[in-house]
Amino acid sequence: MSRMVIEAGRHTIALDLHPKLTVITGIGDLERESLAGELLGALGASRPGVHVELTTDDGRHLAVFRPTNGRPRLVDVDQSRDITPSDADGGVDLYSHHGIDMAGARRALKVTEADLTTQAHADVVVQRLADSDQTALWAAAARVRVTDEALQAESTAAGTAPEDAEIIDRIERRHARLEEALEKLNRITRLARIVTFVGVVGCALAAMLMPVAAVPLTLITAATLGAAFVSRGRTAKAERAERDALDAAGAESYLGFHVARIDGLVSGDQARRRLLAAAADHRLAAAQWFQMAGDVSVDWALEHHAEIAVAARLRADVRNLGVMSSSAPGDHDDLAADLAHALLGRMARARTLGDLGETFPLVIDEPFNSLDSGLKPALLELMARAAGSPQVVLLTADEEVASWARLEALTGELSVLEPTPDSEPVRATNGVA
Repeated sequence: MSRMVIEAGRHTIALDLHPKLTVITGIGDLERESLAGELLGALGASRPGVHVELTTDDGRHLAVFRPTNGRPRLVDVDQSRDITPSDADGGVDLYSHHGIDMAGARRALKVTEADLTTQAHADVVVQRLADSDQTALWAAAARVRVTDEALQAESTAAGTAPEDAEIIDRIERRHARLEEALEKLNRITRLARIVTFVGVVGCALAAMLMPVAAVPLTLITAATLGAAFVSRGRTAKAERAERDALDAAGAESYLGFHVARIDGLVSGDQARRRLLAAAADHRLAAAQWFQMAGDVSVDWALEHHAEIAVAARLRADVRNLGVMSSSAPGDHDDLAADLAHALLGRMARARTLGDLGETFPLVIDEPFNSLDSGLKPALLELMARAAGSPQVVLLTADEEVASWARLEALTGELSVLEPTPDSEPVRATNGVA
């Protein structure tokens, strides 16, 4: 991909991607997750408003246009020719042309720190999962898959991305907390006015009739005013939290968010409720899986189901013999080498994906966040040298990685994209940007 443009309400985000390695930094966790979803979805049947330019392995320069109102189009840029498939009413899907579905693309083309660590410690992870209750383990895995499919279906029906559900849910929760804080502030403010009035009048009368009685009245009035001051501070904090969430979604107000983000992408309150319910179910299923399996992804576990099942049966047989060791398997001695091997393996998989062996971009999300600072440079250098086939987009909030990328960008071997708070949003022209 050379360029991706995302239209969200009145805002347009244009990302110019380096042919080898692009490092995107300076965004939060939810926004990074949402952007990873958009990058992966851009080559599938993505939502309206997401456009992309790319070059195929055989050198064809293509552009996918997805107008918010209108039929999506696939254009051969060099020949200025519309080559949209006749069955593209449901969306231009470049993955399907290569025999890949969206779920398979996400498994193959998105890499997280947990993915690399799991792959690096594959034998240890197999043994750990084999020691779990197998019935409960695979039931939890199945529930994650089912809820994920339900979320995908609701997202498709709503014309949005699954990652948008988290952003919508966060804004809704923060707006609910703000409304609760405002309601409480109004109650306390009304009470403070009454108490202040009564206190002032009472103090005036007490000063004339019984000066000692003025002291408790003054304390009560001061306490009520203090409570109102604290409540106002909490309301201001809730307003800032909602403002931050709205800024991340590119909305200027809560009402504007509903008009541009929800009502524009999710038609109707009922569809929005179904989407949020599906997201909540999936979040709960993922949390239950995490309690059982830790950072291991469900996809990885299902791909290694046979190995885990065999190991579980072996452990059961050994337990029955009464000779199971209580010692846990040890970690690999050279973590950096194992992670490097896992990273190169994922890059090799993206290099020849699908029925036609096409190279697809690899999205790597915060891969080295928990690593010791001394291990990061070598792995980053390895990734930079191997990038280009496939193209790599690295999403990170790690300042060490960002600093490395800014320095390396001076050589032209990679580019760095990070938001600038004072910049104006990019405006769309001619349907792209």
